[in-house]
Amino acid sequence: MADIRPFQAYRPAQGLAQEIAALPYDVYNREEAAAEVKRHPGSFLAIDRAETQFDPDADMYADCVYEKARDMLRQWIGEGRFIREDKPCYYIYEQIMEGRSQKGIVACASIDDYQNQVIKKHENTRADKERDRIRHVDVCNAQTGPIFLAYRSQAALRQVIAQVTEGEPLYDFIAQDGITHRVWAVEDGQQMRTIRDTFAGMREIYIADGHHRCASAVKVGLQRREKNPDYTGEEAYNYFLSVLFSADELKILDYNRVVKDLNGYDPETFLKKVEEKFYVESVGETPLRPERKYEYGMYLEGKWYRLTAHEDIRSRDEVDGLDVSVLQNWLLAPVLGIGDPRTDRRIDFVGGIRGLKELERRANSDMKVAFSMYPTSIYELFAVADAGRLMPPKSTWFEPKLRSGLFIHTL
Repeated sequence: MADIRPFQAYRPAQGLAQEIAALPYDVYNREEAAAEVKRHPGSFLAIDRAETQFDPDADMYADCVYEKARDMLRQWIGEGRFIREDKPCYYIYEQIMEGRSQKGIVACASIDDYQNQVIKKHENTRADKERDRIRHVDVCNAQTGPIFLAYRSQAALRQVIAQVTEGEPLYDFIAQDGITHRVWAVEDGQQMRTIRDTFAGMREIYIADGHHRCASAVKVGLQRREKNPDYTGEEAYNYFLSVLFSADELKILDYNRVVKDLNGYDPETFLKKVEEKFYVESVGETPLRPERKYEYGMYLEGKWYRLTAHEDIRSRDEVDGLDVSVLQNWLLAPVLGIGDPRTDRRIDFVGGIRGLKELERRANSDMKVAFSMYPTSIYELFAVADAGRLMPPKSTWFEPKLRSGLFIHTL
């Protein structure tokens, strides 16, 4: 049973949502974040990445950086850039990208559900990345970036979302990347009970994106429990900010690969090695986007090829049967020598949002060969999580990204 609760949010004052809303902190490197904040000083990225307020050579993990984030958040609230909801409520958050809409329920999820695997993960997290967000949440005393959760479609929730979104939104704006964002408050008592009761009947909810933010929020809650042994479970730190989407509304984009060299092979010999496990068809200069599972595009020496996995290397296993696993296990590792894609510097990953031309550009400049992937499905992700296993690295790329700063959950 999932405990998905309404909360009393801080949110942008009317007319400021478009200015404040920011892409997640981890889509930028340090230089990109600094440039973005310089262009848009009112962006919430200035708080999410408070090192942007210091010299470029300053330690981005120093205490003063997190204290600056806290002070800026308090200042913006004090200036009226954020308002406090007068009571707990849910929100409906709609994003529209290239004509496709997805509507999520903004709420707070239980750290106990994460601990008990009602909320299921499919990725491992890194301690160094966790430490940064743990300190940010703890010092700011707030969660500012929502976790992207997914659930299996529910008729009762679809009905509530349809009813709420018939009204006027609190926010309605188009971000600089062309994504439309709309927000409605759910304040009707019966609608709120339907949301909470429907989630209470679920035995599994899945982290789609934001594993590090989620793990960090949970660890802050657990630390505060240790400091307050008489906690009741009702304290705000027992819950983390989330947006929950029905799986049938989500789209996962391809997460493509580029490799620096052919591991000592010349192109002709390399193609012969690939043919040992894949059917290879030359398709010319037109970029190839795979149209089905076990199909791959490969760009080499100015030409595109269609690769199709031989039947004997296809697997029914939840992890080994993923397209990213088949490519890794039967081509990248044995032929190109990419043993651990997490650490091997000869491989890089290109999100599908950047397009196939980016693969050509990389293969024609700093890399040698590129592979376009058929996207992992949300139900493949569910199957891996249900089995208690982990996805290979860089298996999924969700678009559009949730914005930070639209909802703040104080602890």
